[in-house]
Amino acid sequence: MNTNDFYELKKSYDTLQMPEKEIIKMKEKMNQAKAEKKNKHNKTIITRIWVGAAAAIAAFVILPNTSPRVAYAMEQIPLLGNLIEVVTFRDYQYSSDKNNADVNVPKLVPETVASTENTTEDPVGENLKKSTDEINAEIEKISDSLIAEFKQNMNNEGYQDVMIKHEVINTTDDYFTLKLMCYQAAGSGYEMDYYYTIDLKTGERLALKDLFKEGSDYITPISENIKSQMREQMDADENVSYWLDDTEVPEWNFTSINDDTSFYVNADGNLVISFNEGDVGPMSMGVVEFTIPHDAIADILK
Repeated sequence: MNTNDFYELKKSYDTLQMPEKEIIKMKEKMNQAKAEKKNKHNKTIITRIWVGAAAAIAAFVILPNTSPRVAYAMEQIPLLGNLIEVVTFRDYQYSSDKNNADVNVPKLVPETVASTENTTEDPVGENLKKSTDEINAEIEKISDSLIAEFKQNMNNEGYQDVMIKHEVINTTDDYFTLKLMCYQAAGSGYEMDYYYTIDLKTGERLALKDLFKEGSDYITPISENIKSQMREQMDADENVSYWLDDTEVPEWNFTSINDDTSFYVNADGNLVISFNEGDVGPMSMGVVEFTIPHDAIADILK
């Protein structure tokens, strides 16, 4: 599969609402394209599209582009009678023999604030607006930085790729989570994932500490459970490697998560801890995730 075939697949997704079987097939083809392009010029395409949530399937509406290449696509997701819109307001595409960019920058818009009919005092809506404004500012900063770096390096002799994609990975009665996936390649590739979770009952952005009883030590049990999972995985598969129990370079060893460690709550209500490439093991391990068993933290959960 060549690059043109990939973008034709992407275009078909944006304009049609496909059956689930077809979506699965398309994702498999995208993964194939990713592997093929990585073998050629060390460039990788990473695209993961998740359609639907536990209660609803996202609806897409494509409006005409406006200068300078601003595309609007609304992904409406009903939550607790409200609506969060994931708006793709920037679509930066560039392709040449050595430089390739596929950037899709999202923006969160809370329907409770956007609605003109909502004139009563709404503390949850106010919190939601504050949370989405903060998240949008962070996403814009990350995106602008990657695009600026890409443009600055366009005249270099080597190959480079940049990709920014997003997906709603979980929508429950309690939480909404947006995942931002950023990929850069210049000789070798590096993926960075960011998770933005909003507590739908309060409208506030969720921090890791917010899941636990005040004053409780959640860092230790989570960290120890992750270490245990690392050891089990390495014992079961010689190709799995983490920086753990290494006496030669002990400063590299994973010791503990912190308050800023990436996380989200999955559809089963379990806490998932995520590490970017190179955080807790060799770059070849890629982005790694650890699902924390409920019984490991049950006593300190709110």
